[in-house]
Amino acid sequence: MQQIINFLIKNKHFLLFLLLLFLSLIFTIQSHSYHKSKFISSTNFFSGGLYGWQNSTSDYFGLKGENERLLAENENLRNQLSVLLGLKPTDIKKTDTLSFDKPYTFTKARVIKNDYSKIDNYILIDKGENDSIFPDMGVITDKGIIGIVENTSKNYSRVISILNSNSRINAGLKKSNQYGSLVWNGKDPNIVQLETIPRQAILKEGDTIITHGRSTIFPRGIGIGTIASYKLNQNKSYYLIDIKLFNDMSDIGFVYTIKSRDIEEIKSLED
Repeated sequence: MQQIINFLIKNKHFLLFLLLLFLSLIFTIQSHSYHKSKFISSTNFFSGGLYGWQNSTSDYFGLKGENERLLAENENLRNQLSVLLGLKPTDIKKTDTLSFDKPYTFTKARVIKNDYSKIDNYILIDKGENDSIFPDMGVITDKGIIGIVENTSKNYSRVISILNSNSRINAGLKKSNQYGSLVWNGKDPNIVQLETIPRQAILKEGDTIITHGRSTIFPRGIGIGTIASYKLNQNKSYYLIDIKLFNDMSDIGFVYTIKSRDIEEIKSLED
């Protein structure tokens, strides 16, 4: 104990310097958006590598489940494709490739860290700027939406989960054009809330909720969940709706990022 005290006394000036340096770095990062952005990007890079190594082993043991999920998704996509082309599902061969002039492009990524038990949850994926992933891109699975890209480094991206108190996404009823804001109250990770749906809306439990395409982040029609319950707000002017998510937010393996090809043109008009 005496040796520790002697060490502290002997090096007190140097230790004081380190403490002040540490505090100055924290204040600089917190007060300057540029430094804060660079710090988050660096954190994404280092934490991304660590979590990527950690998840490589667990992913190996989950290959069977992932393969079954991908097969189900492929089957669903082939059925949708057959409807578009007016063909039977059996007429589309495995070797067929088709090209459409799509306004959105999709990039597959693997989830290497997923929070779902906090108030503000984030997801880390293994694609970044080198893969043309940038902030404000939507993130989905084959079942429905996951969140929005917040920050990127060269090889990784941090996603604001829909289970985040800062998340706001345009969503509404599949059967009408009425829409509101999708939020989360921080309680059940399987239930999110839809606000500001007007009382004139006709709805019932089990109705499907989708993205309504009111922004450049998500196209219209991406699944979110179904109505679990609803009630009017205090002023009885809007509905407060609980949505049962299609996704199990505690079990996310692979995702797709969404980029609108027309985003620059739309932003130029808005500006």
